[in-house]
Amino acid sequence: MQSPVSTMTGSRNLQVILQYAASAALAALVSAGAAGCGSVEAKSAAAVPEPMPVSVVEVRQSNVALSSNWVGTLDGFVNAQIQPQVSGYLIRQNYREGAPVGKDQVLFQIDPRPFQAVVDQAQAQVAQAQGQLAEAQAQRGLAQINLKRDTPLAQARAIAQSQLDNDKQMAAQADAAVAAAAGAVSAAQAALTTANLNLGFTQVRSLVGGVAGQATTQVGNLVTPQSVLTSVSQLDPIKVYFSISDAEYLALTQRAHQAGGDLLSGHSDLPLTLTLADGSAWPYKGRIVWVDRQMNQQTGAIRIAATFPNPGDVLRPGQFGRVSAETEIRQNALVVPQMAVQELQGIEQVYIAGPNRRVHVVNVTLGPQAGADWIVSAGLRPGQLVITSNLQKLREGAPVSPHEISAEAAIQTSSPTGGR
Repeated sequence: MQSPVSTMTGSRNLQVILQYAASAALAALVSAGAAGCGSVEAKSAAAVPEPMPVSVVEVRQSNVALSSNWVGTLDGFVNAQIQPQVSGYLIRQNYREGAPVGKDQVLFQIDPRPFQAVVDQAQAQVAQAQGQLAEAQAQRGLAQINLKRDTPLAQARAIAQSQLDNDKQMAAQADAAVAAAAGAVSAAQAALTTANLNLGFTQVRSLVGGVAGQATTQVGNLVTPQSVLTSVSQLDPIKVYFSISDAEYLALTQRAHQAGGDLLSGHSDLPLTLTLADGSAWPYKGRIVWVDRQMNQQTGAIRIAATFPNPGDVLRPGQFGRVSAETEIRQNALVVPQMAVQELQGIEQVYIAGPNRRVHVVNVTLGPQAGADWIVSAGLRPGQLVITSNLQKLREGAPVSPHEISAEAAIQTSSPTGGR
């Protein structure tokens, strides 16, 4: 049987154990609660994204020159077909195909021997005719002497009148013989001139300076005035032909008038730009020199010719290029860089960095293209900031850290994925 003292001691020990257990459990609950609160706060902090750095360009308002482009075909300013003026055998080619040639340069030589023989014969005929003329002039001199001597004698009745009449007839015949001989001399000299011309024509010359093409005949062939031996093209300046529509023609005429020129007379100061097949811009500006007299009713277009300086004959006939010219000045137009415009299911959109540094998606209506910019007809206001970088990563309401740059800098730093 336990004593009352032992019973009281066990009860105190049990109470102490229970209090310790309760304190430990409470501490564990407090620790667990604190850990849970820290996890929630960490998750909340992780849910807030960092602002994305983006480049922005201010929507500009300015007067924009609008240009039109047309496909042009290059041709020589002058294209001369080289043909002989006499028939004969070709004995020499005096130029290198594809090389520059000067005006009056001899390109081909035709056998001159038959023509030299004709010249020699004509010279002999001239000499013969001149001899006959001298003889006739001598006869005329004798007839005039007889007439002068017999005239006073006939008046004094020292000789018969018939003698004087005979002298007059001889003088008239002598004058006629001199005239005939002089005509023969002129004919012989004309024949000599023709013979010398034909002899000169055996040297086939270029009448224009330029670049000579490939020879179409070979040395040893018989050529005639109908034979085309080669072609020579004057390439500086070079001519460009292109066709424009009726509406473009009217706009171009008005723009040329505003620039102080007359499109129809070919005295237009409206500058033209030529873009070559490799996409490079020709460094020299051109001008319109010729407009066709009427529209082509089948195509609804009119043909125009322009000239461009061509130092070094770099451009050649037959090449293609794009000719552009300013046809309109759009007043107070809103422009944004092309890379700022996105297309989603046929709708053009831009991303705006708002005052709250958050992204706003704006639908816009685009006008014509102006160089590296788009003209915006509706949807934007001057001074707004359009985003030009990281466009594929942006969403409506996303926080951004905008950095304003110029439109030129945006073009230089644009990525292949940016833009429309």
